[in-house]
Amino acid sequence: MARDDSAPARALPTRGACHPGGAPLDGVRGPHEPARPKPLGFPGGSPTFSCVKDVRKRQFTFSGAYVAVAVVVMSLLHAYVLRHEAPEQVAWTRVVTEVRAGRVARAEIRADALVVELRADPGKKAETLTATRLPGVDEDALVAELERHGAEIRGHVDTVTIWEQLLGWVVPLGLLFLFWGVMIHRMGRGVGPMTIGKSNAKIYDLEQSLRVTFADVAGVGEAKAELVEVVDFLRNPDRYRRLGAKIPKGVLLVGPPGTGKTLLAKAVAGESGVPFFSMSGSDFVEMFVGVGAARVRDLFQQARERAPVIIFIDELDAIGRARGGARAFMTNDEREQTLNQLLVQMDGFGADDRVIIMAATNRPEVLDKALLRAGRFDRRVLVDVPDLAGRRAILEVHTRKVRLESDVDLSLVARRVPGMVGADLASLVNEAALAAVRRGSEGVSRADFDEAIDRAQLGLKKQGRVMTDEEKRRVAIHEGGHALVALSLPRTDPVHRVTIIPRSIGALGATLQLPADERYLMTREELRDRICVLLGGRAGEELAAGDSSTGAQNDLERASELARQMVCRFGMSEALGPVTYGSPGGPSFLEGPVAIGERNFSEGTAERIDAEVRRIVETEHERALGLLRTRRATLDALVERLLREETLDRPALDQILAAAP
Repeated sequence: MARDDSAPARALPTRGACHPGGAPLDGVRGPHEPARPKPLGFPGGSPTFSCVKDVRKRQFTFSGAYVAVAVVVMSLLHAYVLRHEAPEQVAWTRVVTEVRAGRVARAEIRADALVVELRADPGKKAETLTATRLPGVDEDALVAELERHGAEIRGHVDTVTIWEQLLGWVVPLGLLFLFWGVMIHRMGRGVGPMTIGKSNAKIYDLEQSLRVTFADVAGVGEAKAELVEVVDFLRNPDRYRRLGAKIPKGVLLVGPPGTGKTLLAKAVAGESGVPFFSMSGSDFVEMFVGVGAARVRDLFQQARERAPVIIFIDELDAIGRARGGARAFMTNDEREQTLNQLLVQMDGFGADDRVIIMAATNRPEVLDKALLRAGRFDRRVLVDVPDLAGRRAILEVHTRKVRLESDVDLSLVARRVPGMVGADLASLVNEAALAAVRRGSEGVSRADFDEAIDRAQLGLKKQGRVMTDEEKRRVAIHEGGHALVALSLPRTDPVHRVTIIPRSIGALGATLQLPADERYLMTREELRDRICVLLGGRAGEELAAGDSSTGAQNDLERASELARQMVCRFGMSEALGPVTYGSPGGPSFLEGPVAIGERNFSEGTAERIDAEVRRIVETEHERALGLLRTRRATLDALVERLLREETLDRPALDQILAAAP
């Protein structure tokens, strides 16, 4: 599909932004669009169970509010048990005066105070006074004065009651032990520093889980076929043991993001009917050295206790990166210790063949070689971008609960979105359903899917963007040039729609091409036609508007890059011969080399390469101009129709072509 946006939408293929046919899936670009260069590439060619719900019990939460409540209760209890009226605190001279005046009825001598009770009139409450005893003061005269006035004198020894002992010692100690017990209980359930080495794996059990089987996974038929043996081994292990066969210890799922690697692992667990331990690679590593290795040991210990089980490690590259280089001198490297422990657990003494390890990554080229050797992750399953039939199957899965109108053709939708993976298609179906809700419809129609695809690939409509009449006409000429050149050449993808509605990613218009078939190779002539289509917009502006504009900037970049790929990578230049120039830059297991990296040719060869690239681009530019001159009347009619209707689909384009001379 050719389109006029300055950056590839997330729905496009990841391998060099290519068509299913192998050519760059970068259509033509609208005028006045900011330049965003794209690297282009050219690839060669039963019963079921469910294991998805986490059934771990909810942990008890300890709050500081409990401590506050305990303190309040203790205070109230203390006030209740020791409640009594405290005597009035007075100066020592006041007590001496009352004693000499003969108004003291009783006196109590304590270790640190003197408490006296004054004589009271009939019917009134006696007043009690207390004064702190002064060191060095002779109290014999005071005692004699009390005896002379007939006051009752007694001593006082401080005693502690059973309640005071409970409140002062037993209750605080009890609360302390209660608090400590709660903390130990929490630590034992996976919270706190005592359990930092415990595994954080989510355990998906069988009894209370949703059903996830191979029927819920579509578009990855080859990957599912590879995993059938794993499922059969977990169901019927004796069948393999009788023949001395061993199932692969580890299965590594490799594929671009969103292709369904995690869903495949859950489906394997669901089909086999065994527990499923799920953990991310980053969950092993903490700030403390040794925690990752401890968590690996704990994870495998739990798994062996519940064998047969499946352990799934997502994003394995977080802990499985290749060792060596500068990291070889770091003796306390946490990730390296974690990786070493994982290697030992997978293929060491005491290894259990009933524990199958599955992992997923989209960067297998960075994994350690010891992790990929036979006996560990010895089977690699490629979960690739789905083809046309796969995209159709995925759409059928995601539209099971969506009410579709009769005009929706999922095969056509699948053809329009080459390169989209399962996650993209799920989002596409949801966007179409939201579009139907926005327009108040009871079902999702073809127009809703068109809107969802345009939104995913081109961005939102810029309703508030107002262009002048001159700019709008130039955009129509630019898009008309792209469309007419594509319609005039026999080896290009059919034009599906042309629009001059601005989009949020910066494109002022777009020419959308729909691949006719799933293709994996492109010839030299097909690549030249692709360059010619890219230059059709600039040629249209030069012919109909009199000069070019900045709107063709990205078209020129992509055409030049594709021509350079033809010369340097594909050996499609007669002047330079079938030779590859430049070592590929950025090699990747999934994406392949995406750009020309280190130069391994001379300055003279570089000049010849530049001259050949320029010759190819200029030749195709002249060819586009010649096609548009021949069909100038058709171009003018197409431009006028675009200015009136803003969007033209294929029937409207065919009508214009049929009416033209």
